[in-house]
Amino acid sequence: MGHVKKISPSLLALGRTRPPETVCVRDCSYRFVRFFKHDFFAATALYEGAAGKVVVKFGRRADIFGLPAEWVGRCLAWHESRVYDALVDLESVPEFLGRVGPTAIVHTFVEGRPLARDGGVPDDFFAALRSAINALHDRGMAYVDLEKPQNVLLGDDGKPYLIDFQLAWCWPREHGGETFVARWLRRRFQEGDQYHLLKLQRRVRRDQLTAEQLEASYHKPLYVRVHRRLTAPLLGVRRLLLSRLDPNHGKGERGTVSR
Repeated sequence: MGHVKKISPSLLALGRTRPPETVCVRDCSYRFVRFFKHDFFAATALYEGAAGKVVVKFGRRADIFGLPAEWVGRCLAWHESRVYDALVDLESVPEFLGRVGPTAIVHTFVEGRPLARDGGVPDDFFAALRSAINALHDRGMAYVDLEKPQNVLLGDDGKPYLIDFQLAWCWPREHGGETFVARWLRRRFQEGDQYHLLKLQRRVRRDQLTAEQLEASYHKPLYVRVHRRLTAPLLGVRRLLLSRLDPNHGKGERGTVSR
């Protein structure tokens, strides 16, 4: 057994602290079972009780180099809870159960597995996923993080489920969401969603794509190309640092149980 390097607490959302052993949501008590993932911005964990299983996502609470950073977790929890509230009637989104403290959100646990290139899906899977993405767009939103296949679950019921709305675009009209800049950015993010959806389908169910859709899946929208050019150097440095400081970086799935 090789030596496993410890992860620096500064890289973890909860630092040196543990998540609560129990949480109470809607008058039901749940006990901690295990982490799904614990990274810089959030710690996502499975809890279980008499009412079933839930996922609790704790936003960052730990200080960063001695500077208070709980405001980061508060902002993330506020943002994601707003997104879940806006999508409460979508079948492809887990049921949002509420907040636990100022930095955590809770939603129902979906029995299933992350979307995988070598995993089969029902014939109507991508039609249902596309319908969910289109419904989200119709509400003036964008998912933004569809590039990661692990953010899409294949439920045991054969249906698609979207998880992790940390990066989702949701800019309300009353806060300037219909200004020219906001509308332009929203369109770019939505174009990115459609591109990544085709790319996912190409990798999993290529047989379902038309010739035009297949060609489109290879053509990155302007937003995606610009984003990658701007972030590639930063991502390279980030990967280098995390590979040295966090040996478990990249393992497991965000918000899903590793199977």
